Amino acid sequence: MIAAKAFRLALLAAGTAGGLSGAAYGLLNGQAGYARRVIGPPANDPLRGDGIHLPSGSGPVPRSDLSDGAEPLEFAVLGDSAAAGLGVDFQADLPGVRLARGLAEELDRPVALTTHAIVGTTSQELAAQVDAALLRPPKLVLIIIGANDVTSKLPVSACAELLGDAVRRLIDAEVAVVVGTCPDLGAIRPIPQPLRSIARHWSLALGRAQRRVVEAAGGRAVPLADLLSPEFLARPGEFFSPDRFHPSAAGYEAAAAILLPAMCSAIGEWRGGPLPPAPTRSKAAEARRPTSRIVARLNRRLHQRGNS
Repeated sequence: MIAAKAFRLALLAAGTAGGLSGAAYGLLNGQAGYARRVIGPPANDPLRGDGIHLPSGSGPVPRSDLSDGAEPLEFAVLGDSAAAGLGVDFQADLPGVRLARGLAEELDRPVALTTHAIVGTTSQELAAQVDAALLRPPKLVLIIIGANDVTSKLPVSACAELLGDAVRRLIDAEVAVVVGTCPDLGAIRPIPQPLRSIARHWSLALGRAQRRVVEAAGGRAVPLADLLSPEFLARPGEFFSPDRFHPSAAGYEAAAAILLPAMCSAIGEWRGGPLPPAPTRSKAAEARRPTSRIVARLNRRLHQRGNS
C-alpha cells in the first residue's frame, strides 16, 4: 500500500511539474505497476519493543524491576513504518530498541521506550501521534517521517509545515526533538528508471524542506537521505529487507548510529566530542541530474521511436 501510493504521487509530480507527454506518463505508470508487484504488501505488522531498557543492553523489563530511586528517561518514537521498524524479524533490531539501549548505555540510566509510530503515517496524521505523546510528555522524541508524504496530494511545503507544527508543539512542551528526514526513495531498486529518478527528486526536495522547518522550530534534523543513501545504493542486498523497500536490520543499525549522537546532544548528554556538521548535500546528491532533464530526455526518446 505504501509503495503503491508513493509511485502514484511520483507520477503525479512528474506529470504536473515535469511536463510528461501521454506516452511517457503511460510508460511510468507501467513501471509503477511493476514495482508494486515486485515489492508487494507488508507481510506482517512491525514488532513491538516498548518498555524499560537498561544500560546493560537488556530489556524491555517491567518498571518493578528497577532499583529504588532509578528514574528512567522517557523516550518516544513517532512517525511511519521506518520509525516503527517494519522489515526486521527480531525485537533487538527495531530502531526504537537500538536507540533506547544506546541512550541507556550513554546516559548510564534506564530508558523507557514508547512507540507511537504507525505504518503508513504521513505528516497529516502526525498530529494525532503528538497528542498521544503529550498525554505524558517524554524527555526526548524521535520522529522519522517523509516517505509516505510522497503519497499525499499536498505540496512539499505543506507537508513540511505540518512537521514543523508537530515539532513546535513538542518543543513548547519542553520535549527535545530529533527528526530523521525523508529518505532517498531513489535508492529503492525495484522502482525502474526513470520513475526512480522522479521519486528521488521528490523525496530529496521534501527532506530539504523538512530540515529547514525542523531547525526553525527548535528541533534537530538529521538528513537521512544525504547521510545514508550512498550506503543503501552500494549495498542494497545488505541494507534492505526482503521486500527491498524497507530497511533491514543492518539498514536500521546504520540509521541508529547517526541518530544516536544527535539525540544525546539534544538532551545535553553527548560526551563523544563535537558532532560533525550535517552535509547540505551528499556527494551522491551532487551527482544527480535534475528530474526535468530526465523527463525531457525520456520524451525525446519516445518521440523518436514514434517517428521511426
